[in-house]
Amino acid sequence: MSAPEKNHLLPYAQREDFHVGRATDLTGRARFFYRCLEILPGFASWSTLVGVVLLSVYAPFIAAYFVIAFALYWVLKTAFLSYHLRYNWKRLRHHMSLDWQPMIERFPYQNFYHVVILPFYKEPIEVIEASLAALSKVRYDASKIIVVLAGEGRAAEHAAMIGTTMRERYGSHFGHFVTTVHPKDLPGEMAGKGSNASYAAERVRVEVLDPQGIKYDQTIVSIFDIDTVLYPDYFNCLIWHYHTAENPLKSSFQPVPIFNNNIWEAPAISRVVAMSSTFWEMVQQERPERMATFSSHSVSFQALYEVGYWQSNMVSEDSRIFWNLLMANDGKYSVIPLSYPVSMDANAAPRLWQTIGQIYKQHRRWTYGVENLCYILYHFSQNKNIPRKQRITVALQQAEGYWSLVTNPIMLFILGWAPIFLGGQEFHQTVLSYNLPIVVRDLLILAMFGLVISSVISLTLLPPRPEKASRFHYLVMALQWIMVPATMIIFSAIPGLDAQTRLMFGKYMGFWVTPKVALKQK
Repeated sequence: MSAPEKNHLLPYAQREDFHVGRATDLTGRARFFYRCLEILPGFASWSTLVGVVLLSVYAPFIAAYFVIAFALYWVLKTAFLSYHLRYNWKRLRHHMSLDWQPMIERFPYQNFYHVVILPFYKEPIEVIEASLAALSKVRYDASKIIVVLAGEGRAAEHAAMIGTTMRERYGSHFGHFVTTVHPKDLPGEMAGKGSNASYAAERVRVEVLDPQGIKYDQTIVSIFDIDTVLYPDYFNCLIWHYHTAENPLKSSFQPVPIFNNNIWEAPAISRVVAMSSTFWEMVQQERPERMATFSSHSVSFQALYEVGYWQSNMVSEDSRIFWNLLMANDGKYSVIPLSYPVSMDANAAPRLWQTIGQIYKQHRRWTYGVENLCYILYHFSQNKNIPRKQRITVALQQAEGYWSLVTNPIMLFILGWAPIFLGGQEFHQTVLSYNLPIVVRDLLILAMFGLVISSVISLTLLPPRPEKASRFHYLVMALQWIMVPATMIIFSAIPGLDAQTRLMFGKYMGFWVTPKVALKQK
């Protein structure tokens, strides 16, 4: 974006370093400072894990008491998260039971348009059609919905075929149906969802909003992964929250992603990981002060336009857009949880080992969101208009989140036994050495009761059982949660440590597209 094109941006968003993606985008002292920030998360995580091992060798008594204290902390944390999960589950079910249409009648919602951006790459036509079919059935005035099917130039033939076919089938149903093909290899861009979505947003502004005289502050943009299937009242719920928000133009709106489109076909390990991700987002909905946007979300077009849309030079564009908006608005920006679901696919492949590999790569990409911590800390040091208390609080919350994601599961389930194996003969002869595994085991068993809550809630979020699946599958769905300790390490801690280590050594990641497969049954 050239200098004249930046005139519409908010003042802070006009800075040359506002859309920094990595240290190499900067020069001089700023580059050095940003590079130090990229090293910090991985250094903190590795120092913690290595520190526990060294403590077990040279100070096993201190390490043992630390492990017990940490296990007790885990029990309390599990209880805390389970409480929030249950509360959001009740809120979610309540919101799904409401008739939203009468509730929005008192608002001038007829004046608002909804732009729905659906970026896609090489996904099968069946996956794309499932999303558009659900979108065509929402209980909302279809003439106010502008669909943008955003293909990639790297798969131009596929994009053209999908665009033509979907326009023929659904184009007449919506107010506008726009197809775009994002050119490949544009200077300064990374191939991925962010660059595609930004290109699509600008095209719809030029081709639809401006020619039709549609106001930016009366246009809400919803960006969905291509496998997203909407529930009928999504836009009614969204518009109600928009009009009841204290400052809707300074807010993003976050639904709950439930990865259950293909849940009956996915293997057990995929189901557990997928539902665990859903549960984490449900917990976050009860702590909006910690939230950032994730995957599918909605935001005013006015707000997007004021920061130049999604960043096109980094991986985690879905959460970065929130931090862009927070910085540009001097901290006066928030995420409003909808506690209303959208359905998406669990990560699954034809073979189990392919599924495991895909899940690992997907979660490594998600946990590479640690690049946002560098962006947050850098701009908190630059934008002094954001209150100091807010900067400190948010920085500590985000840093603790990325640190605990990587270190807690490993310390709990692996390094918790380090003093026993590394403590030396003197430590082994003590009562503490004998009691340590017993105490830790009992505390972990107590913490596992949280999995019972997860198991019960997961069963209530299942779509209807297909005919070929027996009732026995419900028992399997309940018992599969015993895999959580393993999945936390394999698909959370290790890919997170992998991502942080890559960032620490400047081995920057690109955007990995999760392969989608057509559903065998609905």
